[in-house]
Amino acid sequence: MPCPFIPDTTTLIQFAIATVILAITPGPDMTLFVSRTLSQGRATGFASMAGALCGTLIHTTLVVVGVSALIVASPMAFFVLKIFGAGYLVFLAWQAITKGSAFSPEKKTGPQISLLRSWAAGLGVNLLNPKIILFFMTFLPQFVSAHDPNAPGKLFFLGSMFIVLSIPVTVPMVLAAEKFAAAMKASPRVTRVVDYLFAGVFSAFALKILTAQAK
Repeated sequence: MPCPFIPDTTTLIQFAIATVILAITPGPDMTLFVSRTLSQGRATGFASMAGALCGTLIHTTLVVVGVSALIVASPMAFFVLKIFGAGYLVFLAWQAITKGSAFSPEKKTGPQISLLRSWAAGLGVNLLNPKIILFFMTFLPQFVSAHDPNAPGKLFFLGSMFIVLSIPVTVPMVLAAEKFAAAMKASPRVTRVVDYLFAGVFSAFALKILTAQAK
């Protein structure tokens, strides 16, 4: 008997693709991991990464609680959230094409930063980034239905899946931070390819959401 909290295979595949693309897209989190690794060593880089992943878990929990309450209070409001989410995905796709990704790691020398402070920095960058807050609030709900009694469990499963899939993508960046940073700086075309990939996939998700809601 399948677990009621695990989404169907199609949803899992779609979510996995979106997660991997989001994980490889340069942003504040990635910049922090690589910068700390370059200046303080791998242990510090991994501590920052762990902090950011903890932030993701907190975002997921808040979304599960908030969306669950919204579904109970007003399925129509949940419908509006999904439409807003589709629009926000289009906006992110447009930004990726017009402005590109932000990736500017710095190798600053200075006193050794404790692993706890590095973890807190990763947590802070993740929790205080308004784009991540908006993204999780509008992205996760796209994969559940307001009429699904197992929606909260599925949301939490997907949030946990996001973390699990992000780890094998971000760990190599920390292990090979110097080479990774040099390659990214030397080949801006690679970053642009990722930007267009991000824009294409998330625009497709938005179109799928809008057409599904229109039926």
